[in-house]
Amino acid sequence: MGDVKIRTSDFERLMQTIADGWNEGHACNAADCFSEDAVYIEPPEKQLYHGRAELYEFFGGEGSTDTPMQMTWHHLAFDEEQQVGFGEYTFQMHGRYHGIVVVKVVSGLIKYWREYQYRSELDWEEFTGHNPF
Repeated sequence: MGDVKIRTSDFERLMQTIADGWNEGHACNAADCFSEDAVYIEPPEKQLYHGRAELYEFFGGEGSTDTPMQMTWHHLAFDEEQQVGFGEYTFQMHGRYHGIVVVKVVSGLIKYWREYQYRSELDWEEFTGHNPF
Protein backbone atom coordinates (compact mmCIF):
# COMPACT_ATOMS: atom_id res chain seq x y z
CA MET A 1 0.00 0.00 0.00
CA GLY A 2 3.03 2.32 0.23
CA ASP A 3 2.81 5.43 2.34
CA VAL A 4 -0.98 5.54 2.44
CA LYS A 5 -2.41 7.91 5.04
CA ILE A 6 -5.89 7.29 6.33
CA ARG A 7 -8.50 9.81 7.42
CA THR A 8 -10.35 9.97 10.73
CA SER A 9 -13.38 8.19 9.26
CA ASP A 10 -11.10 5.34 8.08
CA PHE A 11 -9.58 5.09 11.55
CA GLU A 12 -13.02 4.90 13.17
CA ARG A 13 -14.01 2.16 10.72
CA LEU A 14 -10.76 0.26 11.41
CA MET A 15 -11.30 0.36 15.18
CA GLN A 16 -14.96 -0.63 14.85
CA THR A 17 -13.97 -3.56 12.63
CA ILE A 18 -11.72 -4.81 15.44
CA ALA A 19 -14.52 -4.45 18.00
CA ASP A 20 -17.02 -6.17 15.69
CA GLY A 21 -14.58 -9.00 15.02
CA TRP A 22 -14.11 -9.59 18.74
CA ASN A 23 -17.80 -9.20 19.56
CA GLU A 24 -18.88 -11.59 16.80
CA GLY A 25 -16.11 -14.15 17.34
CA HIS A 26 -14.42 -13.45 13.99
CA ALA A 27 -10.73 -13.41 14.88
CA CYS A 28 -9.70 -13.06 11.24
CA ASN A 29 -11.68 -9.83 10.76
CA ALA A 30 -9.99 -8.27 13.79
CA ALA A 31 -6.50 -9.58 12.97
CA ASP A 32 -6.74 -8.29 9.39
CA CYS A 33 -6.74 -4.74 10.79
CA PHE A 34 -3.13 -5.24 11.93
CA SER A 35 0.05 -5.27 9.85
CA GLU A 36 1.97 -8.51 9.37
CA ASP A 37 4.65 -7.18 11.76
CA ALA A 38 2.34 -5.50 14.30
CA VAL A 39 3.30 -5.22 17.97
CA TYR A 40 0.44 -5.39 20.52
CA ILE A 41 1.42 -4.63 24.10
CA GLU A 42 0.00 -3.89 27.51
CA PRO A 43 3.14 -2.36 29.11
CA PRO A 44 5.51 -3.21 30.34
CA GLU A 45 4.95 -6.78 29.11
CA LYS A 46 1.70 -7.81 30.77
CA GLN A 47 0.52 -8.80 27.29
CA LEU A 48 2.87 -8.86 24.31
CA TYR A 49 2.09 -10.23 20.86
CA HIS A 50 4.11 -9.95 17.64
CA GLY A 51 2.61 -10.11 14.18
CA ARG A 52 -0.81 -10.70 12.67
CA ALA A 53 -0.59 -14.50 12.93
CA GLU A 54 0.05 -14.38 16.68
CA LEU A 55 -2.75 -11.83 17.12
CA TYR A 56 -5.14 -14.04 15.17
CA GLU A 57 -4.53 -16.86 17.67
CA PHE A 58 -4.81 -14.46 20.63
CA PHE A 59 -8.14 -13.21 19.25
CA GLY A 60 -9.53 -16.77 19.14
CA GLY A 61 -8.07 -18.30 15.98
CA GLU A 62 -10.14 -20.78 13.95
CA GLY A 63 -12.39 -21.66 16.83
CA SER A 64 -13.93 -19.14 19.11
CA THR A 65 -12.78 -18.12 22.53
CA ASP A 66 -14.16 -20.08 25.49
CA THR A 67 -15.73 -16.89 26.80
CA PRO A 68 -17.36 -14.35 24.47
CA MET A 69 -15.59 -11.01 24.08
CA GLN A 70 -17.41 -7.69 24.28
CA MET A 71 -15.67 -4.49 23.17
CA THR A 72 -17.31 -1.07 23.28
CA TRP A 73 -15.59 2.12 22.16
CA HIS A 74 -16.59 5.22 24.14
CA HIS A 75 -14.31 7.76 22.44
CA LEU A 76 -12.05 7.61 19.40
CA ALA A 77 -9.66 10.34 18.24
CA PHE A 78 -7.15 10.38 15.39
CA ASP A 79 -4.30 12.67 14.34
CA GLU A 80 -4.28 12.35 10.54
CA GLU A 81 -0.82 13.88 10.15
CA GLN A 82 0.88 11.64 12.73
CA GLN A 83 -1.34 8.62 11.93
CA VAL A 84 -1.72 8.08 15.69
CA GLY A 85 -5.08 7.35 17.26
CA PHE A 86 -6.63 6.78 20.64
CA GLY A 87 -9.62 4.84 21.84
CA GLU A 88 -11.27 4.78 25.24
CA TYR A 89 -13.09 1.51 25.78
CA THR A 90 -14.78 -1.09 27.94
CA PHE A 91 -13.76 -4.69 27.28
CA GLN A 92 -15.33 -7.77 28.86
CA MET A 93 -14.16 -11.35 28.71
CA HIS A 94 -12.61 -12.70 31.90
CA GLY A 95 -13.81 -9.67 33.86
CA ARG A 96 -14.59 -6.10 32.86
CA TYR A 97 -11.85 -3.65 31.94
CA HIS A 98 -11.99 0.07 31.22
CA GLY A 99 -9.03 1.49 29.40
CA ILE A 100 -7.39 3.41 26.63
CA VAL A 101 -5.38 2.26 23.66
CA VAL A 102 -2.88 4.26 21.60
CA VAL A 103 -2.28 2.99 18.08
CA LYS A 104 0.08 3.89 15.24
CA VAL A 105 -1.27 3.28 11.75
CA VAL A 106 1.11 2.56 8.88
CA SER A 107 -0.14 2.04 5.32
CA GLY A 108 -3.74 1.76 6.51
CA LEU A 109 -3.14 -0.94 9.13
CA ILE A 110 -2.30 -0.91 12.83
CA LYS A 111 1.43 -1.44 13.34
CA TYR A 112 1.60 -0.59 17.05
CA TRP A 113 -1.10 -1.09 19.71
CA ARG A 114 -0.39 -0.02 23.30
CA GLU A 115 -3.16 -0.38 25.87
CA TYR A 116 -3.60 0.60 29.49
CA GLN A 117 -6.57 -0.76 31.39
CA TYR A 118 -8.15 -1.18 34.82
CA ARG A 119 -10.16 -4.15 35.94
CA SER A 120 -13.44 -3.02 37.49
CA GLU A 121 -16.87 -4.46 38.17
CA LEU A 122 -18.35 -0.98 37.68
CA ASP A 123 -20.17 -0.21 34.46
CA TRP A 124 -18.89 2.70 32.34
CA GLU A 125 -21.28 5.27 33.82
CA GLU A 126 -20.28 4.41 37.39
CA PHE A 127 -16.59 4.16 36.49
CA THR A 128 -16.58 7.67 34.99
CA GLY A 129 -19.21 9.10 37.35
CA HIS A 130 -17.19 12.13 38.49
CA ASN A 131 -16.43 13.34 34.96
CA PRO A 132 -18.97 11.94 32.53
CA PHE A 133 -18.57 12.84 28.88
